[in-house]
Amino acid sequence: MLINLTNHPLHKWDTEQQKLAEKLYGEVLDIPFPNVPPDADEEYINKLANEYLQQILMHKPEAVHVQGEFTFTYRIVSLLRRKGIKCLASTTNRLMTENEDGSRTYQFQFVRFREYID
Repeated sequence: MLINLTNHPLHKWDTEQQKLAEKLYGEVLDIPFPNVPPDADEEYINKLANEYLQQILMHKPEAVHVQGEFTFTYRIVSLLRRKGIKCLASTTNRLMTENEDGSRTYQFQFVRFREYID
């Protein structure tokens, strides 16, 4: 199983990303990434990460896809890796189109999953 701990649920992933996740891990379970207040201190981040760690461990995943607020991401990835759980991020190509009115439109094209390593 792959747990998707992001603000991008599985049903919004492009087809290639969904297919690869299912091929590599079978089931994908969405757990929404928490809202991390900008004024939260390190103690709050640590407590929140430990709460999410317990929730994740209940599912016994092979891997966790983690992307979001940087300090929480760092903490939860550290905790998960200590438990022997692989942590992944998605890599994308950012395709930019300049519109006639001068505004820009961006499209993100999935490339691969990349493991967090030390």
